[in-house]
Amino acid sequence: MADDAIALWETTESARGEIGLPPPFWAFAWAGGMGVARYVLDHPEVVAGRTVLDLAAGSGLVGIAAALRGASAVRAAEIDPLAVAAIAVNAEENGVRVDAAVEDLLDGDGAPAQVVLAGDVFYEREMAARFLPFLERAQARGAVVIVGDPGRAYLPRERFTALAVYQVPVVADLEDAAVKATTVWELARREG
Repeated sequence: MADDAIALWETTESARGEIGLPPPFWAFAWAGGMGVARYVLDHPEVVAGRTVLDLAAGSGLVGIAAALRGASAVRAAEIDPLAVAAIAVNAEENGVRVDAAVEDLLDGDGAPAQVVLAGDVFYEREMAARFLPFLERAQARGAVVIVGDPGRAYLPRERFTALAVYQVPVVADLEDAAVKATTVWELARREG
């Protein structure tokens, strides 16, 4: 995790134009991911003995929590190669295995994962429009789908059931507060 969020962001921002670096989303523990990780640590029965997909994994925090709580296998998907490198380092530091890869899975359904976990993915309209159909396809094939969200505008709350709320410390320079109330949600099954 970055000690100085703004300095790292500014460094990658200036390098981005020169060598195509995306923002370092992987360098911070975002509120939604921290909420999901806490939930998994508190409720190991959600992941124990199951295959898990950590979607938009960032630093790997959520996948590492799943591995620590007995997931049979954890796959982390990220679109940033630096995030995949960070996941490898973080998993090794925590003594767990997380198979991380640079891949955009949003056109599929996350198979064969039995549990799909995602933290803080509803932060902009375009991303929400891609994530929700993916999550619905994963659920339709039988996966448990859990997301964390600190009140982002594009989470379709009517499609989810709240499981827990945590007061999560965040990097105040990146958020609008030092602590965010973060809800962990399960995608609700559609009737019919």
